Parts: sequence; C-alpha cells; structure tokens
Amino acid sequence: MKKIELDGETADRITVSCLKEHRDFLKKELKEWKKNPKTDSNPQGYWLHPEDVAEYTLLIEAINLLLNQYFEAK
Repeated sequence: MKKIELDGETADRITVSCLKEHRDFLKKELKEWKKNPKTDSNPQGYWLHPEDVAEYTLLIEAINLLLNQYFEAK
C-alpha cells in the first residue's frame, strides 16, 4: 500500500470540508422532515426516526463547535 502524506494545513482543510459537508447533509434532512413530516395523517411525508431527529440536532451543534474551534485557532 502506498503511503500518502499531507501537510497539516491540507489535512485541516480536508477535515473542515468533511465536517461542513456532513453538517449540510444533516441540516437538509432535518429541513425536509420539518417541512413535511411523515405521520399517520401524512403518510407521504418525509420520514426520520425520532432518535435521528434528536441526534442530528446534537450533531449539528457539535460540528458547529468543532468548526468554531478550527477557525478560532487560526
């Protein structure tokens, strides 16, 4: 297996990019669910497991905290 080495700045940019991409995905999922939640009276709505709703909300906040740390440190 070939070894790839990255400088710290490049690794940080990749990390920040991945965190932002994941946060955007979570926000999109929550937005779709909030706009049109699947319920017994709305079976065609967007479905998210109730635990996912809580977890996504916490993850978004955690990612925001991490991103703020990255930007404050630079």
